[in-house]
Amino acid sequence: HVGDWGTQFGMLIQYLKEEYPDFADTMPNITDLTAFYKAAKQRFDDDPEFKKTSQLNVVALQSGDKESMAIWKLLCDVSRGEFKKVYDRLDVTVYECGESFYNDKIPAVVEEFEKAGILKVEDGGAKCVFVEGYSFPLMLQKSDGGYGYDSTDMAALKHRLFTLKADRIIVITDYSQSDHFVLCNTAAKDIGWVSKGQRLQHIGFGTVNGEDGTRFKTRSGETVRLVDLLDEAVRRMEESLVSRMKEGKVKISEDEIHEVAEAIGYGAVKYFDLSRKPRSDYKFSYDDMLDTKGNTAVYLLYARARFESIMANAKEQYGVDVEELVMNGEPLIITHPSERNLALQVSTFSDTIEETLDDLSPYHICDYVYGVSIAAADFATKCRVLDSPEMKSRLLLCYAATMAMRQCFDLLGIRHVKRI
Repeated sequence: HVGDWGTQFGMLIQYLKEEYPDFADTMPNITDLTAFYKAAKQRFDDDPEFKKTSQLNVVALQSGDKESMAIWKLLCDVSRGEFKKVYDRLDVTVYECGESFYNDKIPAVVEEFEKAGILKVEDGGAKCVFVEGYSFPLMLQKSDGGYGYDSTDMAALKHRLFTLKADRIIVITDYSQSDHFVLCNTAAKDIGWVSKGQRLQHIGFGTVNGEDGTRFKTRSGETVRLVDLLDEAVRRMEESLVSRMKEGKVKISEDEIHEVAEAIGYGAVKYFDLSRKPRSDYKFSYDDMLDTKGNTAVYLLYARARFESIMANAKEQYGVDVEELVMNGEPLIITHPSERNLALQVSTFSDTIEETLDDLSPYHICDYVYGVSIAAADFATKCRVLDSPEMKSRLLLCYAATMAMRQCFDLLGIRHVKRI
């Protein structure tokens, strides 16, 4: 869920009140949320009094204090505006249930654990749930009466199980939170929430490192904003397409370059990430992800565009429409070894989807579509399609491979490109 609650907002509320006391009348320019957050965090770390007030702000916010709520809404609206820039680039649609959504659901969860007799009140008043095999507990309520991640995640879990009636819940965070979600899921089972075979799963992802092997940052040591990273991928792809156009190596118009560069650039970033095992760390490299050879989205999109071109030329030059062949039940006859190899690669699609649904690793889809692309390149090199005796059958094979690749691109969130 969207992180719109908790200690950081107590800190941000206090910083806004102190730095912009007339914020209610004069809206401050805080669209650079990274700089605003860093400045507030610096105060939080350096000033004990500011830190204490920030923590009290969290309790006030959770209690519905009007001023705190007004500032919180302002900060959330600014955040959403910045998030939307990323969502739009990635073609992501978000149904937002932030941490705040669960705030009024937490007291009932705490009470339920108390009544079940599996809640322990620690010295100082914190209310905790201990799980067998772990020395540290879930803290459902802090000693100051406030709530933290443990409280929110347990309330979210109950909402998803009982209100949404989910059969399978998949939580995705960085792998360092694995133990936390083992605690949450085990506590849910201990109290009897999981009684109908529901599956509770956590996927932990690794870190993205720079080419020097350290955590990916800008040259000045700042964290790289995702929106800037995506825009840079598009800029580089656009440069490449312009260069290839001058050499006569592309089949698109100058007006189409930016749209195609966006599809390939954004797709390249997604594929570079999804083609690896989720938990593994990897080195981020624009050169590697935008390479036209090898296991990259660029290579795959070129492979599909090649088959699209063959099918378009068959219709334009020979009057053979592959979709009509499909509708009329034209037989697909396999004779050449390269045809057989491509057909076999395409036919493993359902197995790939089953495997992906089982272990929730998109890299299986990436491996599949890469395998199809390699087989497609071999087929296109060794088997003449246009104006050959086998043209209709081979067009059907092109069509099948193209449809399989299109489905994979849809599943991976990569935009379609018919011509490059």
